[in-house]
Amino acid sequence: MDHPPQPPPNVPAPPPGKEALRSRRKMMWIYGVGGFSVAYFLLVILFPRLVRARVAPDRTEAISNAKQIGLCLYEFEDEYGRYPDGSTRARVKADTATLLTLGDHSSNALFRQLIANGAKTEKIFWAKTATTSRRPDNIFTSDATALASGECAFSYIAGLASTDDPESPLIVCPLIPGTTRFDPKPFGGKAIIFRVDFSARFEPIDKSGNVIANGMPIFDPRQPFWKGKAPDIKYPE
Repeated sequence: MDHPPQPPPNVPAPPPGKEALRSRRKMMWIYGVGGFSVAYFLLVILFPRLVRARVAPDRTEAISNAKQIGLCLYEFEDEYGRYPDGSTRARVKADTATLLTLGDHSSNALFRQLIANGAKTEKIFWAKTATTSRRPDNIFTSDATALASGECAFSYIAGLASTDDPESPLIVCPLIPGTTRFDPKPFGGKAIIFRVDFSARFEPIDKSGNVIANGMPIFDPRQPFWKGKAPDIKYPE
């Protein structure tokens, strides 16, 4: 069978015909749609999983640390009859001969009473939140180093004891400083609530930044455990 004559090798190929152009455009459209579909799958399906995988270790560390603080509070109350507050400062100072200034203006300041009472580490006060800028370095020999600003993540409700309502929140995180609203970002829309009954769990944050109990925000003075008084919240520095 005779083949049609072939053009010399140095002659440019003829331009593609209408059918070839149509086929090329169709393939480009298919590739474009396919690429978009892959990108959409990665964004919608895989990205939330990656975020959850990143948040999970932070959540585990944070709730473990909350429980460790709770143990220190238990030991403190066994010694002083209540959890750290302004009324326990003088006795802690006298009993321990600590060189630390024991204030009551922040959770950092009140948690220093736990350090003075024998807590062996300040790392338990850490959680990865917007308020923490540095991991505790375990240097707590002076006011400048003991739970320095940015080393504590937990807010603390002062003035409580184990004889108070078991449902009373005692340690919470991550509370937005100066407010009663929680930051939903660090722990995937959850907040750590450590209560007087020594239960520690993650509870959902609603769209307004509140954790709800008994049909109202947990810091609402109408809550049965607050007995009509606003809680004395101490925020981290």
